[in-house]
Amino acid sequence: MSYLNNIRTFVRVYELGSMSAAGRDLRISPAVTSSRISQLEEHLGVRLFQRTTRSLTPTEQGQSFYRGATDILEAVESAEAQIVNITENLKGSLYIAAPFAVGRRLIAPQVPEFLNQYPEISIRLRLTDRKVDLTTEGLDLAFFLGNPEDSNLRIRKIADVERVLCAAPSYIKKRGLPASGSDLVSQGHECLSLRFPGATEFQWMLITPEGPKKFSISGRYESDDGDVLTDWALAGHGVAMKPIFEVADHLKSGALIPVATETPPEPIQMACLFTHRRWQDPKTRLFMEFMVDQIGSIIRDIDQLK
Repeated sequence: MSYLNNIRTFVRVYELGSMSAAGRDLRISPAVTSSRISQLEEHLGVRLFQRTTRSLTPTEQGQSFYRGATDILEAVESAEAQIVNITENLKGSLYIAAPFAVGRRLIAPQVPEFLNQYPEISIRLRLTDRKVDLTTEGLDLAFFLGNPEDSNLRIRKIADVERVLCAAPSYIKKRGLPASGSDLVSQGHECLSLRFPGATEFQWMLITPEGPKKFSISGRYESDDGDVLTDWALAGHGVAMKPIFEVADHLKSGALIPVATETPPEPIQMACLFTHRRWQDPKTRLFMEFMVDQIGSIIRDIDQLK
């Protein structure tokens, strides 16, 4: 197993671009990580990485070996999967990514039940509202809201999530109740934007009597964390577009009130992404189907609040 472990370590170093990051990911020391790479290089008789004090860059041989190494690991995982399917002895780690709100409200609460059923599996949940790269970050699954840009990934739809435009009563008292997207624009309402570095414009797609239409909203508040926008909305700083599951409790209590109800937002897709290679792992499929069932049921129940 030592040679296979060396290959696994190489793949994680290659994907994460760092010896220390790969060591943390594999729960081994930097010294062990470095030793495994050195052993592999000695066995192959080539340098797999160019190392400096500040960077780690794959050599041409390293790039070539990575492609073969992933094929090797996929073949091993596929063979192990056949045995696992027979013995049902599922074990190992799953690396999962999700947006903050999705992870906190929908995924994390379900993880204990899954792990109770499969005690030899461990879950490593990473929360971020930025776009993730499954391959380079070594992820098994990534949950998301919206439409994926990478057509090479496989997708499993969970549900169409209803959204709502909402604001606090204090904001409505101060600025008035907008009836539509046109009011949001013409009356200069403070719209709270979920934006990421590099965005040059922002629009909300709303459903009008004539069909879906983009409205170029504006506002002084923007963040790449959806929960920050919720906090700003609750504090009366503006209008937010939120999936209903994120603000269901606030809508129920009256802390937030639906606005611009004549032109509601289009629903947004919730789904999970995975690579073909990760699909070979039965625990990946099992976790995904478990979450599809659990989250789909929760979403459908919450969306009835609209």
